[in-house]
Amino acid sequence: MFAYRFVVFHQLLELAVGVSPCSFSNDKLDGDYLLGGLFNIHHISSPRLHRPEAINCTSHSLILSSYRRFQLMRFAVEEINNSTSLLPNVSLGYVLFDQCSDGHSFPSMFNLISVDGLIDPWGEPPKNLIGVIGSSTSPKTVSVAPLLMMDLIPMISFGASSSVFSEKKNYPSFLRTLPANKDVVEMFIRILKHFQWHWVAFLYGDDSYGSDARELFIRKIQDTDICLAYTKGLDHQTDYPRIFRQINTLRVHVIIVFATEWTAEVLVGSAIQQNVTNKVWLASDAWSLNRKLHQTKGIRNVGTVLGAAAPAVTIPGFSDFVHSAKAAALCENAEQETFCNQVFNCSGLSAADVTDADPSFSFPVYAAVYAIAHALHNTLQCGAGRCNDKMTVNPHMVLAELKKSNFTLFNQTIHFDENGDPNYGLYIIIFWNHNGDVQEVGYYEFYPPFHLVINSTEIQWHTNGKVPTSVCSQECPVGYKKKPEGIHRCCFTCEICQNGTFINITEDPYTCVSCTDAEWSADGSTSCSLRVVEFVPFTDAGAVVIMVAAWTLVGLNLAVSVLFAINVNTPVVRSAGGPMCFLILICLTLSSLSVYFYFGQPTAISCVLRFLPFLLFYIVCLACFVVRSFQIVCIFKIAAKLPNLYSWWMKYHGQWLVITVSFAIQALLLLIGYSYDPPKPFNETFWHRDKIVLGCDINLKATSTSVIFLLSLCFLCFIFSYMGKDLPKNYNEAKSITFCLLLFILTWIAFATVYLLYNGTYIQTLNALAILCSLYSFLMWYFIPKCLIIIFQPQRNTQQYFQGLIQSYTKTISH
Repeated sequence: MFAYRFVVFHQLLELAVGVSPCSFSNDKLDGDYLLGGLFNIHHISSPRLHRPEAINCTSHSLILSSYRRFQLMRFAVEEINNSTSLLPNVSLGYVLFDQCSDGHSFPSMFNLISVDGLIDPWGEPPKNLIGVIGSSTSPKTVSVAPLLMMDLIPMISFGASSSVFSEKKNYPSFLRTLPANKDVVEMFIRILKHFQWHWVAFLYGDDSYGSDARELFIRKIQDTDICLAYTKGLDHQTDYPRIFRQINTLRVHVIIVFATEWTAEVLVGSAIQQNVTNKVWLASDAWSLNRKLHQTKGIRNVGTVLGAAAPAVTIPGFSDFVHSAKAAALCENAEQETFCNQVFNCSGLSAADVTDADPSFSFPVYAAVYAIAHALHNTLQCGAGRCNDKMTVNPHMVLAELKKSNFTLFNQTIHFDENGDPNYGLYIIIFWNHNGDVQEVGYYEFYPPFHLVINSTEIQWHTNGKVPTSVCSQECPVGYKKKPEGIHRCCFTCEICQNGTFINITEDPYTCVSCTDAEWSADGSTSCSLRVVEFVPFTDAGAVVIMVAAWTLVGLNLAVSVLFAINVNTPVVRSAGGPMCFLILICLTLSSLSVYFYFGQPTAISCVLRFLPFLLFYIVCLACFVVRSFQIVCIFKIAAKLPNLYSWWMKYHGQWLVITVSFAIQALLLLIGYSYDPPKPFNETFWHRDKIVLGCDINLKATSTSVIFLLSLCFLCFIFSYMGKDLPKNYNEAKSITFCLLLFILTWIAFATVYLLYNGTYIQTLNALAILCSLYSFLMWYFIPKCLIIIFQPQRNTQQYFQGLIQSYTKTISH
């Protein structure tokens, strides 16, 4: 029942398309085993869209290059039949068909695979049919290949490059002898990269061949600098002027064309009519050797045409075969003779026309025939001049041997990969020169190591010898990043990378990378430089001066202590504080320890010791002066008015109690603060882009309480000492303390001002200097004047002198 339906469908199809014995344009040769051949000898320029109607291939234009391939298959079969080493005592026959349209392929294929007019998918395959050579294009192959796949009849195409045929699940018995689209597209991408063409248009035939190439191209350029500015499918209804207007508007200068030769002829012809100039055309292998096009008038005006094609292979004996064949030999009767004259124009078609036609895909046709012959040779276990003629050969047996093909043809080893694609070969890069000839300018190897070689000096560019450019945006200057505009990464504006950043265009041209803290860069940098590390060394002149001054302070403190110890019972020493003076001098000496840790490379310990001795021991000095100022005021004012308070103070040693409590509070505050966040080394990089200033980082929250407490004692001391400003002129301890505190306050105000304005390396030196000035203020303006009295004015260092001053002042305030 199924076979009957196929017979009916076959008969109806013949009626629909007007098939006659002559209209198949077939050529037959009997043999022990048959090959089918599918060639598009004629071309129908526009499809029938409205209703089924008879298709007469003879009424359409002859494709001379296809007719050449048609004759090449006949020659290859005849050459094999005449061989004594390949298939000895076995003859090959063929049945060749003209695929002038996709629909017209079915009657041909039904005739080829039918048995006694019946097609039974579950029955025996056609007797002696071992393979089919063809088809010439991907769309024609898609229409007929499934009919062969169901019986695993080998189909070796010389022109179908769509990647869909590599899917063995759908096309298990399909092989080909030309590179697949994926390889050709990869070659074009390498050409674009070679010439740095990043802004391109892709025009393609609106069929399985062109659409497949377009999808592959889009997928393969995703991770490259190439952008697809424009793409359009081409068919018989295409508005070519509109396409060229859009391409010109986008400023695209490189056009890739993946289309059949007849589509390319219409496209390029329209470009000439529309006066499209200054373009680079990249021609696929389907039309790159089209001699009609590169000899067309005005073709030089469209720009530069580059293309890819299989290298020309001279097949010995083919030219003689064509010259010896007579046109009338194709006809077996008068009816076919009329048909042949109509199809091939035998009277006007010379042998030279055939041999000089576009040689594209000639070697793939020749290799396909020989591949099946070698597979049959191995299937029949041929050897020693004979083959096993008692074997029953089925197509799947030939297919198994085809997949293992490994033979040499014209110094080229023929073998296939697991997808049936050729695992060999290269393409040449051609250029249409100004003489109307095709000139070879390079080559590309499809398999490792994938060499692309192009001699650009041989190309006569339309831009006066310079390689044309095709970019959406000009490359950014050095040190600038690309800021994308729109959907294409090739379209961008340029922004300079700010200082502290750099651009690495090989890794990411769109991002300015920040330098590390140890590096710096100027505006527009392509790399970072190491910062210069700066700190105040111990050998620095300023550091040496300050450390000498600190040692001098220690020496002076020691000298004053000795002098005061000798004169401890004298009125001057007792009025200065007596034993308290020694505590002050010791604390001044201990406070000076902080100075030494401002120099050298900061460490965790040195950062702590920069501040700890000064904050801890200077608070004792201030507490002593607070107590001393308070006592001076009490002696002359409070003692007269509040004798009980004075008695309590003296009885319980109030001054030492205040000093001890102040020291304990400060020690506790420092312990809490340093436990929370101690000072630590810090690299200052904000203020200086080209260097690192090593310093110490202080947590203001952690140290603020101890600093506030120190300032509080300072102002309290200042208040008490200021209250004694009207004491006797010669009794000036309060005035000395006031002056020392004023110097202390002014010193740190000056340092704070400089700190806000200057953030260089020597801020550490200034900090040490401020500490040293704070220590010297008490030494020079409180202790040294008393030393001068002891040494140079001993008469003022007597009990009578001091009592006289006190009595005089007491009488004054009592009145």
